[in-house]
Amino acid sequence: MYRLSNGKLQLIIQDLTRPNGIALSPDEKTLYVANSDEKRKVWMRYDLAANGTVSNGRVFANVTEEKEAGVPDGMKVDSLGNIYGTGPGGVWVFSPDGKHLGTIKPPETPANCGWGDDGKTLYITAQTGLYRIKLAVAGQKLVY
Repeated sequence: MYRLSNGKLQLIIQDLTRPNGIALSPDEKTLYVANSDEKRKVWMRYDLAANGTVSNGRVFANVTEEKEAGVPDGMKVDSLGNIYGTGPGGVWVFSPDGKHLGTIKPPETPANCGWGDDGKTLYITAQTGLYRIKLAVAGQKLVY
């Protein structure tokens, strides 16, 4: 996985075969990365320094043995730091410490998700459909 900064391309993660979806913790000190590889379906967690370097990569959640269709892909974070990652059979919801809180199961395998409307609506994209679910927690507000 690469980072583009000040016109320079920098390799920051090289231990994943198919890095795909990414998300940041609310304090921007943790980088989450989905590995969309059928042979190693994991979400990783990395420490993120202020200068953009990453370190201390570790498996956040491993769903390699799951039989439902899908691989870790797009993800978002809510205002409490919970992670919503599309993966086998739905959108997997994890606490910041990696506890699986539940799975949102739309009618088809999801590919990505995003916050909309009042900030408490999670939109989920899939191959042929767009789904939404109202949640009790607001999504993370990104400021650039």
